[in-house]
Amino acid sequence: LLALEYPACTKLLGPVVPGATLIGGARVPGTDWQLEPVKAAFNIGCMFRWLDFNDTWLAAEWGHPSDNFGAILALTDYLDRNPNNPWQPNRTWTVRDVLHAAIQAYEIQGVLALENGFNRVGLDHVLLVRIASTAVACSILGGTASQIADAVSMAWLDGGALRTYRHAPNTGSRKSWAAGDATQRAVQ
Repeated sequence: LLALEYPACTKLLGPVVPGATLIGGARVPGTDWQLEPVKAAFNIGCMFRWLDFNDTWLAAEWGHPSDNFGAILALTDYLDRNPNNPWQPNRTWTVRDVLHAAIQAYEIQGVLALENGFNRVGLDHVLLVRIASTAVACSILGGTASQIADAVSMAWLDGGALRTYRHAPNTGSRKSWAAGDATQRAVQ
């Protein structure tokens, strides 16, 4: 929530069209926004990561597994508020479900990071957020094992970010919204 006190962050947040709202949409904590889940995932993911106060996983590749909460919170809130949705109709989503999805995302991201140093070949570690969030998002939406594998395959192929924006002289705000972008792509 502290990220909402930073104009550099808040100017990136909100609906694509100013003033647009989705009744029953995914809520963005600390705001009045109800957005479609893709944009909500970006907003939540961006807020989670903006101040760089979240967890860190150190292995062959480092990363921040809590970045996956952008996708998890946006989808579970939206689905719970819309019980007639076509993906998981009449299902109630609980904190236990959110934590189960988080554990899955942490495990996926963590296992991939153990022996794969993407930074050594110039790829940004936010790739792992996109992979883990895609797998969990597809599962939350009721995907079969085959559909989850297909979605994860597409996530691997879909334009991995280069590490360039994490190092001088190129460092900028992209570093702070990279996780939001990854979770948005995962939900999409």
